[in-house]
Amino acid sequence: MKISSLMIPDPITITEDASITEAIELMKVNSIRHLPVVSARNILRGFVTLADLKQGLIPSMVGNLSLSDLMIHEPITVGPDDDIEIAAQLIYKHKIGGMPVVKNRKLVGIITESDILRAFIDMMGILTASSRIDVAIENKPGVFKKAMQIINDNGGDIINVGRTAHQTGKRIYYVRLAACKTSIIKKALEDGGFEVMAAMD
Repeated sequence: MKISSLMIPDPITITEDASITEAIELMKVNSIRHLPVVSARNILRGFVTLADLKQGLIPSMVGNLSLSDLMIHEPITVGPDDDIEIAAQLIYKHKIGGMPVVKNRKLVGIITESDILRAFIDMMGILTASSRIDVAIENKPGVFKKAMQIINDNGGDIINVGRTAHQTGKRIYYVRLAACKTSIIKKALEDGGFEVMAAMD
């Protein structure tokens, strides 16, 4: 999935010559926590967060602190054609809440951790009526395929499959299914030699 399909296009922006108070007000009125700073030609100049602005508000009233002093001058960015996994990895690695999306130095969008969480929820089918089987599967050739075949043969319509990150021995696979009764599938898996960790209708 490309970032362009999830990003907020043409986000609200501000220029460097705006005041810290103006930036805070703009963010409050629009209920946003991230604000790209751009030039007149929409070239990305920096990035500010509401938390950073609030922290600098009092010092700016008694000193000569400007928006340029508080903004991140070289923010982490992604391109609209990058995969969503890249944005997720950057947000997780750098512990940030969002980042600008840039093409040819121009701001084209913004993507936040909320956008990525929404994509994850959509991909996992968490908000749709579904069932789930958690099954331990040995890391051996053909074993995973056998388990999926048993699920399929016993009426399980697989929506998606996730798994733990363990690379050796048994892995726990979380198999999300279209809503169904899981008792028959659970028994068939156990009869096939698999350990079912959980089954939820």
